[in-house]
Amino acid sequence: MFDKYLSGESIDYRQIIAIFIPILIDQAFLVSFSLINTAMISSSGVAAISAVNMVDSLNIFLISVFVAVSTGGTVVVAQFKGSGNDQMVSKATASIVTSVTLLAASISLIVVLFHHVALNVLFGGATAAVFANAKIYLLGSSISYVGIAIVEAVCGALRGIGKTRASLALSLFMSVTYVLLNIVFINFLHMGVYGMTIAVNVSRYLAAACAILFLVKMDTHLHFQIRDIVKINVTMLKRILFIGLPFAAEQLFFNGGKMLTQVFIVGLGTYAIATNAICSSLAALSQIPASALTLTLITVVGQCMGRRNIEDARKFTKSFLWLASFSFILMGLIIIPFFRPLVGLFHPPADIVNDIFIIVLINIIAQIPLWSISFIIPSALRASGDSKFTSIIAMLSMWLFRIVLGYILGIVFHFGIIGVWVAMNCEWGVRGCIFLWRFSGKKWYQHRVID
Repeated sequence: MFDKYLSGESIDYRQIIAIFIPILIDQAFLVSFSLINTAMISSSGVAAISAVNMVDSLNIFLISVFVAVSTGGTVVVAQFKGSGNDQMVSKATASIVTSVTLLAASISLIVVLFHHVALNVLFGGATAAVFANAKIYLLGSSISYVGIAIVEAVCGALRGIGKTRASLALSLFMSVTYVLLNIVFINFLHMGVYGMTIAVNVSRYLAAACAILFLVKMDTHLHFQIRDIVKINVTMLKRILFIGLPFAAEQLFFNGGKMLTQVFIVGLGTYAIATNAICSSLAALSQIPASALTLTLITVVGQCMGRRNIEDARKFTKSFLWLASFSFILMGLIIIPFFRPLVGLFHPPADIVNDIFIIVLINIIAQIPLWSISFIIPSALRASGDSKFTSIIAMLSMWLFRIVLGYILGIVFHFGIIGVWVAMNCEWGVRGCIFLWRFSGKKWYQHRVID
């Protein structure tokens, strides 16, 4: 079965599994640590967890920009790796680190200068306690952007050549350090949101230092040279941005839409914000294997396209679609029976537990047919160079369906937070059908990312 569905001329199932397993472990730890951190900060009260959740929506919005550019780098590195051009792999790696770091530094500076305006516009309706905590957490988080940018850039390059064990080690080091520091600052020193901001900065910059040290001293595959960081390779930068910029625009609009949704969730009250935070954490838990598959597919299809093997790219994408859908069935069978102990980690008020269960149940069922076509297929399209179409569809569906329908169901028809989540599930189906149509044609693989 593995030979039939997960092997081809470009790559075989053993290589795919070797790429996938470290990414899966990485995703599992990232989500688990996020759950632990959310549970820890919830011990500081509803205001603290609401503030962290609100600011994290803004953090995701901003961080997604340079993560998108690093993903563009992953595609370029993967295609050069597939074509056998190791020298260009090295140049692409240096360009990823340079561009992503500069972008993150610029974003960080803007947030520090205009943090008060941003918080007032987005979360002005929050209570005074929530707003005060949000200000602390936003400033602390923004200072750490350069650290996580360097880690993401290096991990993106490593995933591009299929060296996911090293990217796993870097990611785990950052996450474990973050959790351990949070335990010290939140649980023992009772520093609340202040402690969380210190932990996020120390963990990210330590991991960034380790990432650069790894490239310079230990890696033998990327042929990285420190002097290449200070050089701007315009040709290589154009290749990376060809994939990265449309994806960055998509992420801005996509996460901007989520933030706009967050704005009318804030209007529903602190309990609605807490419900959304807990449901988001449990949704991320159910998406661990599928999210790992989307990252793996970028490397797999990227290397297939480097060899111009369209048949392999199609076959692997279809196989990953089925695997992702099956993973949601499996995760649903794990999460639903253990719902009570899982939700108990967040210490939610009794009034919102039933709403949390309804949302989690609807979301798990909807994910099985809809999530894969909405997220797996665009990973394949993007890895082939079809980034503009993918990004435009994602942006339009987000704003025309999720936001508008979310407002109608949640606010106009008074379904509240449940209506907002149902709208999100509907939007997956709309754009997933469009991506299926694109994948069935020929235009998606006719782009040339490398010469």
